[in-house]
Amino acid sequence: MARQTIEPLLWIMFSAGGVLAALFLPILVLLFGVAYPFGWVAPPAHDRLLSLIAHPLTRLGVFAFCLLSLIHGAHRLRYTLYDGLQIKHLNEVINAMCYGGAIATSIWGAYLLWNVASP
Repeated sequence: MARQTIEPLLWIMFSAGGVLAALFLPILVLLFGVAYPFGWVAPPAHDRLLSLIAHPLTRLGVFAFCLLSLIHGAHRLRYTLYDGLQIKHLNEVINAMCYGGAIATSIWGAYLLWNVASP
């Protein structure tokens, strides 16, 4: 019997993270990195953003977006190291560093999202 791996799950998360990042990151960078700081668009009030992020579904959506984007980046970095640098002999170390970093960063983000941004 063939050994089951989690590789298909990682590819699904890679794909979902890539799609979400491609759709939402450019507009977020444009708004929060360019338009608001340069005064092209009036930024929303702090209370408005805080009330928006206080809703549990918004928090869940932001968490899912961040998690999938980080998994996408970890998967891309993993295969860049495998194929680009030809260091396949460090398979376990690369997996632990890439996916462990993505999961640890997601846990830290979840903590910030649920505890620091509480109303």
